Amino acid sequence: MSFNFDIYVQPSPEPGITYLGLLLSGLEWTLALALSAWCIALVMGTLVGVARTLPHRLPARLGNAYVELFRNIPLLVQLFLLYFVLPELLPVKVGDWIKSFGAPWGPFVIAMIGLGLYTSARVGEQVRAGIDSLAKGQRNAALAMGMTLPQAYRYVLLPMAARRIIPPLTSEFMAIFKNSSVALTIGVMELTAQAQQMNEFTFRTYEAFGAATLIYVLVALLVNRLMARVERLSYVPGLTGQGR
Repeated sequence: MSFNFDIYVQPSPEPGITYLGLLLSGLEWTLALALSAWCIALVMGTLVGVARTLPHRLPARLGNAYVELFRNIPLLVQLFLLYFVLPELLPVKVGDWIKSFGAPWGPFVIAMIGLGLYTSARVGEQVRAGIDSLAKGQRNAALAMGMTLPQAYRYVLLPMAARRIIPPLTSEFMAIFKNSSVALTIGVMELTAQAQQMNEFTFRTYEAFGAATLIYVLVALLVNRLMARVERLSYVPGLTGQGR
């Protein structure tokens, strides 16, 4: 089967937009979803990771339970539970209010929350590992200097741990970008959904999914290069495991 490049400049069923524009629109939704979910994942993952390293049993157990819950339930199942089941379990007025948000923002917000929470469990594991990899003397030294425990985390432990976990966090961001394709199952018209729509309109499978694949690869390579530069800029001489 020959590859037809002209298909990208042909008008799509969407008024005033070509098939290339259709794919780029999907890319915009994909980036918006991935970046907003990443913000949730970073905030929640940092809180959970810190809780798991505290010298108090209750927050550590709650953090462990959070990670096990969100990490071991498939992302697709979590999205379905949030989108279809949760509104039915809440009080009627609240459930009806949630269901009143139609496309595109209703599915987008649910996908953002679901993807963010799912990834936050993985980020929390990375943050925990980063903090535990630091020498125990760093926390003790901070406390001996008169810092409170929150100050020790804010000014000493988290900044040093963050430098160590940049490579795994890069992998998690690329994963959240790719996992955003699951959002098509609840109606988010991201890149994979638009490629599928293009395929249904034109029956040009190679062109539709070939272009989507290329876009995914290019964005992943760009993220990888940017994070590699961040890792070099944040390198601390003598900090084991960095700067290669």
